[in-house]
Amino acid sequence: MKQINIKLLLGCSALMLAGQSCTDLTETTYDVIPTSGTFGSTPNQAAALIGPLYNGLGEYWGNMSNLNTTTDEQIVPTRGGDWKDGDNWKRLYTHTWDPITDNGQFNGPWTWCYNNITSINQQLGTITDANTKAELRALRAFFHYQAMDLFGNVIISDAVTAATPKQNTRAEVFAFVEKELLAVYPNLSDVSGGAYYGRMNKYVADMILAKLYLNAQVYTGTPRWADAITRCDNLIKSGKFQISGDYLSNFAVQNQNSPETILATPFDKSKRGGFHPQMQGLHYLNQLTYNIGTAPWNGFATVTEFYNSFDAKDLRKKQWLVGQQYKADGTPLKDDALDMVFRPEVESFVFDAGANGRLAGARSQKYEIQKNNSFTEQDNDFVVYRLADVYLMRAEANMRLGNMGAALPDLNVIRARAGMPAYTTITLDELLAERGRELAWEYHRRQDLIRFGQFGKAWRFKDAEADNHRTLFPIPKDQLSLNPNLKQNPGY
Repeated sequence: MKQINIKLLLGCSALMLAGQSCTDLTETTYDVIPTSGTFGSTPNQAAALIGPLYNGLGEYWGNMSNLNTTTDEQIVPTRGGDWKDGDNWKRLYTHTWDPITDNGQFNGPWTWCYNNITSINQQLGTITDANTKAELRALRAFFHYQAMDLFGNVIISDAVTAATPKQNTRAEVFAFVEKELLAVYPNLSDVSGGAYYGRMNKYVADMILAKLYLNAQVYTGTPRWADAITRCDNLIKSGKFQISGDYLSNFAVQNQNSPETILATPFDKSKRGGFHPQMQGLHYLNQLTYNIGTAPWNGFATVTEFYNSFDAKDLRKKQWLVGQQYKADGTPLKDDALDMVFRPEVESFVFDAGANGRLAGARSQKYEIQKNNSFTEQDNDFVVYRLADVYLMRAEANMRLGNMGAALPDLNVIRARAGMPAYTTITLDELLAERGRELAWEYHRRQDLIRFGQFGKAWRFKDAEADNHRTLFPIPKDQLSLNPNLKQNPGY
C-alpha cells in the first residue's frame, strides 16, 4: 500500500511545481504539463496533476514539529554549545519569540500553506473532473485551515489573480473553509485506504470540520459543540476505522495499514524523504544502539512534568525513551565517564558542556526507530489524524454540553487501550491531560492548550503571560513587506 501511494506522490516528480511567494499570485510557475486545453480530463491525467500537489502535505511534519516547542510537552534545551541557535528554541518555549528575530520560524509555515494553495489554484483551472476538483478544493481548504489556526487573520485565495490579495478576518476564513468542505463533500470519495490513503476523502473532510467546530469558540467567538459531535459521529459510525489493539502500532515503521489512521502523510526513506524524528531527539551515541548510518542530533526532549503525567502502568508511557542506553550487541553505553542514562529530569534550560546536559530529558520513541537504516530518513508515515482523537473530541464536546453520560464511554475506549482504569467522572483539566497522554507530539497540543485557556500559563522555565496575544503567531515580516494589505496581529 505504501508503494502505491509513494508512486502517486512521486511518480510525476518531473511535474513538481516551483515554489513562489504566497502573496504574489501572478508569478509564473513552470512545469512540463500544459496549462491550457483539456489535460486533466481523464483519471490518469488527473492523477498526474494531483500527485505533486500532495507532496506539500508531506511537509506537515517538518513545519509543525518546531512549533510544537511552544507547548508544555516539548523542550529543546541548550546542551553546552549544541542547540544554542541564538536562543531561538528558548524564545519559542518561553513564549518570548520576536517577529523580526524569529521571522524564519513563522515564514516557513506561512509559505508552506500559501505556496500549496497557489499550486492547487493553478491546477484547478486545468481539471474538469468533478471528483478531482472536489479533492483539490478539500486539500486547499486544509491549508487555509492551517494558516487560520496559526496566524488568525490571513488570506483567502480561491483563484489565481493579478490583484494584491486582501487580508481576511479569522471568522471569514473559518466560514470559507466550512463552506468549501460542505460544498465538495458529496463529490469526495467514500473510500478509505488503498488509492485514497494519504488523500482527501469524505472522512478527512469530516475530521477537518470536527476540528473546525471543536475550536469554533476560539476562532469565531461562537461555540459549535453539537456540530463537532455530528462530524465525529460520521467518522465513528462509518465503520471504516477501528482503534488499534496496540497503541504504538499506529507509529510503527510499516504503519500504513493501521486501521486507526484517517489521514497520514506517506514517507519512504529513499523515495520520499523528510521524516526523521529519531535525528531530532536521540543522543549521538544512539547511532550504535540502532545501527543507523548517521549520528543523531541530541536535541528534542519532553518536559519533565509532561513525562511525569503518565502513570507507571500507562502503556502509552512506552513512547518515551529513558534509562540506560546500549549498543546493538547489548553493551552498556557511556558518555564520557558517565553511564549513558536518559533521565526524565531537565533541571535547566541551559546546560554547561558535558555529558550531564547531553543526557537530560526523556526522548520520544513514539515513532518506531528504524534499525539498521543507512538513511537519515525513516519509512514511518506521519499520522495527521486518527480515530482516537475523534473519540476524545466527541467526549469533550459532550462534556461541554453537560452530557457526561455520553462523554465517559468515549473516554474509556481510549483508557482501556492504554491499560488504565475507566473514568467514572472527569474534569476538563483531566481531559486535557488525557488528550496530552494520548496525542503527545502529534501536534495537537498548542491548539488544545489554547482551547482550554492554558497556553499562557506558567510551566517549567516559562512565566505566566499577561495577555493572550501569543495564541496567534505573528504575521511574518517577509509577508508584511510583500503585501501592504496585511496588518500585523495585535501585541507584536
